[in-house]
Amino acid sequence: MPLVHRVLPPEPVASLDAYVEHFGGGRGLNAAREIGSERIIALLDKSGLRGRGGAGFPTGTKWRTVWDNRSAVLPSTVVVNGAEGEPGTLKDRTILRSNPYHVLEGALIAAIAVGADHVIVGLKRSFEKEAVRVQAAIDELMAAGWSEDIKLELFLGPDEYLYGEETALLETLDGRPPFPRIAPPFRRGFDEVVEHDDDVATGSGLAAHVETAGASDTQVAPPALVDNVETLANVPAILDRGPEWFRTAGTDKSPGTIVCTITGQVEHPGVTEVEMGTTLREAIELIGGGPVAGHTIVALVPGVSNAFIPAALLDTPMTYEDMAGAGSGLGSAGFIVLDDTTDPVAAAAGVIRFLAVESCGQCTPCKQDGLALADLLRRLSLGEADARVIEEIRSRADTVADGARCSIGTQQQVVVNGLLERFAVRPGATPHEPMLIAELKELSETEVVIDTRHADKQPDWTYDDDWSGQSPVDRLTDHRSDEPLEG
Repeated sequence: MPLVHRVLPPEPVASLDAYVEHFGGGRGLNAAREIGSERIIALLDKSGLRGRGGAGFPTGTKWRTVWDNRSAVLPSTVVVNGAEGEPGTLKDRTILRSNPYHVLEGALIAAIAVGADHVIVGLKRSFEKEAVRVQAAIDELMAAGWSEDIKLELFLGPDEYLYGEETALLETLDGRPPFPRIAPPFRRGFDEVVEHDDDVATGSGLAAHVETAGASDTQVAPPALVDNVETLANVPAILDRGPEWFRTAGTDKSPGTIVCTITGQVEHPGVTEVEMGTTLREAIELIGGGPVAGHTIVALVPGVSNAFIPAALLDTPMTYEDMAGAGSGLGSAGFIVLDDTTDPVAAAAGVIRFLAVESCGQCTPCKQDGLALADLLRRLSLGEADARVIEEIRSRADTVADGARCSIGTQQQVVVNGLLERFAVRPGATPHEPMLIAELKELSETEVVIDTRHADKQPDWTYDDDWSGQSPVDRLTDHRSDEPLEG
């Protein structure tokens, strides 16, 4: 399949005027204002657009849920989740650098659809290029009158992986550390409407068993719609050109395109847009130039959210249904290629260490079992383990997701169990140093830059020489997110 340019233009869009002139900018927003909420959501339903943040949840269903739970007291909020932190992925930042205008237009359409008067774009403070680009685009849109009575705002948050989890993102917007809630965004957004601050126990998940603000002006908060950058970038063209046009690419259950990142042991890394249904093997060839000459692919690491993919499954189409059928997942379509010079156990040790460090500690098994798993896999990777270590790995994987508030515990479980089931994991194999798995900071055809500082990050989210023994939730309970996290 050829490369496509629906979401990722071949060259960066220089200005709002260029977006309007060459890409039909504004036509989707104008259509949305004419047809209103119910029709907008119906068109998204018909298009089959699924969230590009990882889970692939139907976008129309998500928007309808927020609309159905809207408050009779306060308007909702739309949050653009640009807190990209999945290792092996640079898609959202690439989109924002290339064309932030259709992301913002999509967010304004979303605001009309769910009855919101406020759009917030959440980025990490470290995303300096993207922040400059987005703020400039916001200024252009507001000067041109696109936002009308909808406030557009850029928010810069911490570098923690959990900042990208949608309820943790809402916590951060409301001035607290990125600790996931129990309550989903459609039941509670980020604007508090209780009478006293003491009435809000966000860390305990208070809002998990209360109504939204629609029932009473003393309830916790109106809902929020949190959507990924790539998801929203697809919306304007659907409103402008119609759901039938959107479905001319991709498959019936996974229509459209996907922005895919390929790194690891390939001829050259890259970020490019392809049709849904493109196989993994085709994507590696199209985007990465294939495996390094003279070597063969052993496995793919699909970020840190899904099971590793063995070479035997490289002909799996990149769709949500096919990737699930292959025992893994599409996630954010970022794939780290492992060849015959690397080791899946070493990669898994890096993945589990990343997740265990990034766990907030609200759920004890996620943090403690995760750290234990990371150490056990490190020992196995270095050839310092026996059969009892593998049995302990199995045992810890059984409990790491117990009581999980977010997906990190489950991610650890899925990665470990997939490793044990799909690869020849045994004591005494050729030793390999555990891989450093961390966020991508930059990427070009000749270079991949990852956050090497993560190797020194402690489980309490500091960079101190020694770990304090605390979890982030113990250390930062009284912290406000308008104060930079330590380290």
